[in-house]
Amino acid sequence: MTKVLGIVKEGKLIPEDMWMKFVKSLENDFENLETNKERAKRELAEAIINAIKKRIVPKFGVLFSGGVDSSLIAFVCKQLKCNFTCYTVGIEGSDDIEWAKKVADEYKFNFKYKIFELDELEIILKNAVKLLNDADIVKASVGAVLYAAGKLALADGNNALFGGLGSEELFAGYQRHESALQENNFESLHRECWNGLKSMRQRDLVRDFTIAKSLGLDLRAPFLDKELIKAAMNIHPMFKLDKNNKKIILREAAEFIGLKKEFAWRKKQAAQYGSNFVNGIEKLAKKKGFKFKKDYLQSLLVK
Repeated sequence: MTKVLGIVKEGKLIPEDMWMKFVKSLENDFENLETNKERAKRELAEAIINAIKKRIVPKFGVLFSGGVDSSLIAFVCKQLKCNFTCYTVGIEGSDDIEWAKKVADEYKFNFKYKIFELDELEIILKNAVKLLNDADIVKASVGAVLYAAGKLALADGNNALFGGLGSEELFAGYQRHESALQENNFESLHRECWNGLKSMRQRDLVRDFTIAKSLGLDLRAPFLDKELIKAAMNIHPMFKLDKNNKKIILREAAEFIGLKKEFAWRKKQAAQYGSNFVNGIEKLAKKKGFKFKKDYLQSLLVK
């Protein structure tokens, strides 16, 4: 996953207890969080740049959706004069591909994308669900995005792939963060961010590491850098989420680093929707005579 963080030891994802120990060692209380927004933004920007620097190799790929996370990673890598290529995947109608084209064109990134036909998507899905041994819709669709983009990267000889894993947890990017904030309960929101980090191993890391290991990919996750986690979780959550926007301080830090406002503030759907893979699964399910997507995916698992 990333040798710097130590998520992977001797080719294996670290056990649950080690992951929990790592997250709990960083956990802070709500009482002494940073409430100076400008200082928080500067410190966060510095931590993001350093986390990316630590993980750079001579040649690599970026899992690129045109959202703030991947756009910022690629923007910093361009500033650092790295040798990298951005990879975007989807089916027809993919919002991510359209946005990725805009960002890549603006900053002259090396950029490759692929629009898959439904029969090609089915092969990707089949490989993903078999590797994961799980027909869960979210795991299968997100896993399929990584599998497809990973294949593009490997075809170019890029076996290291940067991604934005961890950003949603650090900067309150999910619906459950909105739920936690109800009635302006910022302490509850802060706790929910920590809870999400603790549950990441089972929910996200197992999925991504399983796919990556099978392909021979080395995933690099700067947002899970120890110092970046500390910086992000030291920021008062009133700077992360309000009624209109998620991940506010990250977007402001992205602008501070130099990313254009249009790209820093894009409201992006999750990977399975931005790629339009979920819509593709629905079409494939109907085509194969299944009423529910989950039953169609289950059929791929047993074939």
